[in-house]
Amino acid sequence: QVQLMESGGGLVQAGGSLRLSCAASGSIFTMGWYRQAPGKQRELVASITRDGNTNYAASVKGRFTISRDNAKNTMYLQMTSLKPEDTAVYYCTYGPSMGAILLKQVSWGQGTQVTVSS
Repeated sequence: QVQLMESGGGLVQAGGSLRLSCAASGSIFTMGWYRQAPGKQRELVASITRDGNTNYAASVKGRFTISRDNAKNTMYLQMTSLKPEDTAVYYCTYGPSMGAILLKQVSWGQGTQVTVSS
């Protein structure tokens, strides 16, 4: 199966920005970002198809932008206006979809920690 690896996490102040990357070992039609905060269920952040259709969670819409570089098999998440509530481990995933909506998650990357301080 396709292997995924996230990078770009770190510590940032509230209101700041961070850019995450997810490198895939092969071509994928639909990819997405999920996040998991301590004690919480993993939740969708955003997803994107190869041709650029996107889907965002309401909590991040207008603040985060998902994109991809198909030539590099890499997906990005540009996060702006970060809030402490965005603190979580961010995971990259892929799977079958209807448009940009993921129906299943085939596998996950190892995750990258994002911490937003007050």
